[in-house]
Amino acid sequence: MTQLNEFALIERYFAPQIEGENRPLLGIGDDGALVAVPSAEALVVTTDTLIAGVHFPEDATAATIGHKALAVNLSDLAAMGARPRWFTLSLTLPRADEHFLAPFAEAMLRLAQRYQVALIGGDTVRGDRLAVTIQALGTVVAERALRRSGAKVGDTLYLTGTIGDAAAGLTLWQQQQRSEPWQQQLIERLTCPTPRVEAGLALAGLASAAIDISDGLAADLGHLCRLSGVGAKVDIGQLPRSVALQQWSGASLTDWFNGGDDYELCFSAAAELTPNIAQLADRLGLALTAIGEIVAPAQGVSWWQGGSRVATIVAAGGYRHF
Repeated sequence: MTQLNEFALIERYFAPQIEGENRPLLGIGDDGALVAVPSAEALVVTTDTLIAGVHFPEDATAATIGHKALAVNLSDLAAMGARPRWFTLSLTLPRADEHFLAPFAEAMLRLAQRYQVALIGGDTVRGDRLAVTIQALGTVVAERALRRSGAKVGDTLYLTGTIGDAAAGLTLWQQQQRSEPWQQQLIERLTCPTPRVEAGLALAGLASAAIDISDGLAADLGHLCRLSGVGAKVDIGQLPRSVALQQWSGASLTDWFNGGDDYELCFSAAAELTPNIAQLADRLGLALTAIGEIVAPAQGVSWWQGGSRVATIVAAGGYRHF
């Protein structure tokens, strides 16, 4: 099995640079990177760590790990309405194996190329378990940045895309059910999520609050409501499900709410902006589904189906590490 030292590893797999406005002034190879932040814009910084056996299955492919590690960070930038520009990569490897590194780097840099986000530095170390830490940096005009804290009573609550696919995909993966096309589609939603970068950019200045769905709709909507000082009333019948998820008899409402790893955006917008949201959905070619409304904080977050409140199917916290 081929082994590489740290410097040869970086040079071979991670040195290529993005051309254009996001090319760093000084990138990989020095003690630090130099980047030029556009005038009148604020820097948005986010970090996520993915660990084998916790955030992805031990038998996940190198390509899906590389893609997902960057995608989840881009999703955070999308939730802030920021334009992705740069990222750093810290990689903990049990061994420097070219058979892993080549597809890992190729998938990660392919996604980086799609959004013109430049890798500007990082670190590689040896460790007992594979771990990937990415810090992503983007920019946004501060006054237009999306936050979790801006929802107002009377706003309409929306979701991009569909939710529940990743939770279903994880179950199917664990049960070794991967033969049908719809099963593969659900698993791909787990392993190769699509960050809603274009939607986030378009919603900046339009949405009143936003959050990406990483820990499950119930938990993440709770975070948005807590920081905004509001409640929410969600119509379960309006929650968007993919065609693939509708084919799976094992789907449960609890997984739908609490499964996590969807990386869709949940956002609120003033009710009078409904036509604007509909036009945006058409322009993006992406479903932006109204799922409820923002209500007074005393009402909390409530879930309704067929006109009746559902009190017992939603777990309190969604995914938690501790």
